[in-house]
Amino acid sequence: MGQKWKYQPPTYEETAAARALSAELDISPILCSLLIKRGISTVAEAKNFFRPRLSSLHNPFLMNDMDIAVQRLNRALGRKERILVYGDYDVDGTTAVALVYKFLQQFSSNIDYYIPDRNEDGYGISRRGVDYAYSTDVKLIIVLDCGIKAIEEIAYAKSLGIDFIVCDHHVPDEELPCAVAILNPKRLDSTYPYPHLSGCGVGFKFMQAFAADNGIAPEQLYPLLDLVAVSIASDLVPIMGENRVLAYHGIKQLNHAPSTGLKAIIQVCGLRDKEVSINDIIFKIGPRINASGRIQQGKVAVDLLIENNLPTALMMSEQINEFNEARKELDKSMTEEANRIVENLESFDERRAIVIFNEDWHRGVIGIVASRLTEVYHRPAVVITCTGDIATGSARSVTGFDVYKAIESCRDLLENFGGHTYAAGFSLKVSNIDAFAARFEEFVTTNILPEHTDPVIEIDAELDFHQISRKFFNDLKRFSPHGPDNTKPIFCTRNVCDYGTSKVVGRKQEHIKLELVDNKSNTIINGIAFGQSRQAKYIKSKQSFDICYTLEDNAYKHGEVQLQIESIHTKATR
Repeated sequence: MGQKWKYQPPTYEETAAARALSAELDISPILCSLLIKRGISTVAEAKNFFRPRLSSLHNPFLMNDMDIAVQRLNRALGRKERILVYGDYDVDGTTAVALVYKFLQQFSSNIDYYIPDRNEDGYGISRRGVDYAYSTDVKLIIVLDCGIKAIEEIAYAKSLGIDFIVCDHHVPDEELPCAVAILNPKRLDSTYPYPHLSGCGVGFKFMQAFAADNGIAPEQLYPLLDLVAVSIASDLVPIMGENRVLAYHGIKQLNHAPSTGLKAIIQVCGLRDKEVSINDIIFKIGPRINASGRIQQGKVAVDLLIENNLPTALMMSEQINEFNEARKELDKSMTEEANRIVENLESFDERRAIVIFNEDWHRGVIGIVASRLTEVYHRPAVVITCTGDIATGSARSVTGFDVYKAIESCRDLLENFGGHTYAAGFSLKVSNIDAFAARFEEFVTTNILPEHTDPVIEIDAELDFHQISRKFFNDLKRFSPHGPDNTKPIFCTRNVCDYGTSKVVGRKQEHIKLELVDNKSNTIINGIAFGQSRQAKYIKSKQSFDICYTLEDNAYKHGEVQLQIESIHTKATR
């Protein structure tokens, strides 16, 4: 299916506001219009956006229960109680556990950490985990990136004399667990000004409050921001507001003075001596951290993230790299099998959702397979496997559709569930799978809109090539780090032609290396179109066509700007 382009030109008022802002900031009106689309309309707001300051982080005590959480932690440290830092097995959970454990380890030697085993514990807090805490004389559990729905498990811990502090960012139910304190910016009664923190971000705010209450300089906490940046990128939370501040300074930390564990991962990823970006975290660093929880045990990732000896950390990084290679093989074989199942589904073209089940699939990889199906078929996808009579499912969604609500509509069929707008997980009895599939499809069919299932590229602005100056590009780079709510701008230029030197490249001749000229300014610019060699014949015919693209540094010609072409529209596809 061809990708549709969607472009909403700025209104007269937006254009006027962009010109006024441009005069004050000395940057292109086009870039100022992008600021305005992000809700930034004044010079002060623009300066805060381009130069995020740690001093602008919100007061952590604005979060419900923060004062109670700090008091309980202070009491535990004062009494030398044993503390257990407990977290989910994904990137967000393991980075959160590493951050809190590393910071508190300075003040107590009586501290431990626990990552649930995907197969033995399941998701989140388990009785097995609570029993481990009880057997090691733990009096306080700090749980990160999960726990908001663990009503029974936390009540069980309380009956054993164990207190809980919950640090979560998942959507809660009306009933909250009987924890001493619940730190969650998505609480229905939340008083915190920013709701989109990652799980690791909530842990950071807890440590920020603890430091402030105990007269500890905030600078002692800032070296841990590399972990927060990894969590923000990997969990795909919005990168605006407070998350932008945390990600901006976390990326700086990651590039200039990363922790030993992350430094080792960077080296194994082939990123040594390179500027690490959000995309590098999403596609290289994050998957390796995730792989230990998917293939082996998430605790291995925490062991690495808290390691202080580089040779040891490098050996551990090689191990999780092997886990990642195994994960990729599983991902490939399961995705191929899933595609065959989908292609044979009855009346597939009429379905608005995908729900497939295979009892032999590896539960650590079903979320990735669901993502692959969503990307290919442009509809919400659920992939389910099972152990015994209990099935585990993972759901992914398309832009604009809330898959969490779709899962929630089936809650009477589920044993447990949780997640976000675009990703959710659940468990249910195998006997309920067919009923779940029917109910899920019905909810999606009723609530999804046609534009949710069409592959659409959102165009941010139209450009002529002469507008792409080095200054324009340098100013554009200040919009990073990119992510949800601050995606990398996509530009469009119409009626461009091959300058005569474009050619097909790549081992399988799958890409096009382009040299293009537009029809307005006769400016020549280089570009690369990955996986679009099918368009080469048309391009070489010297007929005009339209392109949409992002602007990148040319990796092979220092200082040169290059177009990374996302889509090409010829006369036949315009």
